[in-house]
Amino acid sequence: MSSPSTSVLDTYAKAEAAAQHILAQTTLRPKIALVLGSGLGGFAESLLDSVTVEYSKIPHYPRPSAIGHAGRLVMGTCNGVPVATMQGRVHFYEGLEMQQVVFPMRVFARMGIRAAILTNAAGGINREYKQGALVVISDHINLQGTSPLVGPNDKRFGPRFPDMTHAYSRRFRQIANKAGKQLGLDIYEGVYAAMHGPQYETPAEIRFLRAIGADLVGMSTVSEVIAARHMGIEVLAISCVTNMAAGILDQPLSHEDVLDTGRKVQTQFIALIEAVVPQIAAEAK
Repeated sequence: MSSPSTSVLDTYAKAEAAAQHILAQTTLRPKIALVLGSGLGGFAESLLDSVTVEYSKIPHYPRPSAIGHAGRLVMGTCNGVPVATMQGRVHFYEGLEMQQVVFPMRVFARMGIRAAILTNAAGGINREYKQGALVVISDHINLQGTSPLVGPNDKRFGPRFPDMTHAYSRRFRQIANKAGKQLGLDIYEGVYAAMHGPQYETPAEIRFLRAIGADLVGMSTVSEVIAARHMGIEVLAISCVTNMAAGILDQPLSHEDVLDTGRKVQTQFIALIEAVVPQIAAEAK
C-alpha cells in the first residue's frame, strides 16, 4: 500500500488519466462543470447531443453510494455551451479520503475547465427561507474537520496556501441573482456550513450554526470548492433548501423528503441553470 504522501502526489497522474479517458468519449470540449446534488440530477437529461459515461468506467473515479446520486457523467450542450455534468457526487461521510471526494474537481481542471456550478440539497437555518427556496452561496464555514489540501502540495494543481477571500465568484453570483429574479424565483444569498454527517444535525447544533453566521447546512460542496479554487476554477454554488434544519419545525428529518423536494423544484432549478450557463461561459477566463 502506498503512503499517504505518495497517494497525494499520484493524484495529478490519476486525474490526467481520467480526464483523457473522458475526453476520448466525445468531440465536445466542456467549458463548464456542473455537480448536481440530491434530487437535482434531472438537469442532465435536458442536455443536447449528450454522451453519458458511468463513473465505474472512468479510471480512478469515485462512485457514490448515497441514494439520489446516480453516478454518471453526462456531457452535452446547454443553450449552445458544452458542459460536463455530474449526476451525483461522493461525500466524506461515505468513508472516503478527502482526496477521493475532490478527485472529480481535479479531473475537470485537467480537462481544461475553468468554471464550475455546484449544487446541493441543504437544510435551511435562516428563518426567511422556505422549503424549496434556491440560495446562492456567498461564503462557507468548513466544519468537516479537515481540508482536501492537507498533505504535500502539488504545485501543478496550485499554491500551498490558496486564498479563499472570493471562494464564490462575485460576478457569477450577480449573474445568478439577476437571472433568478427575472425568472420570478424565490432566490436568496447565504452562508453554507459543511458538516461531516451522515446524521442530521441536532437542534443545539443548529442554534450554534446560526450563532456563528450560517444560513444553510449540508454535508458536501465546501471541499470541492476549496479544491476548485486551489486550481483557479471559478465557482458558483446554489443550494436548494429541501428541508428546514432541526428544531426550526417540530418534525423529524428524512432523506426521502430531501429527494422529494429536490424533484419538485427541478423545473425552476433547470430554468435557472439554463439562464446562467451562457453568461458564465462568456465571463469565464
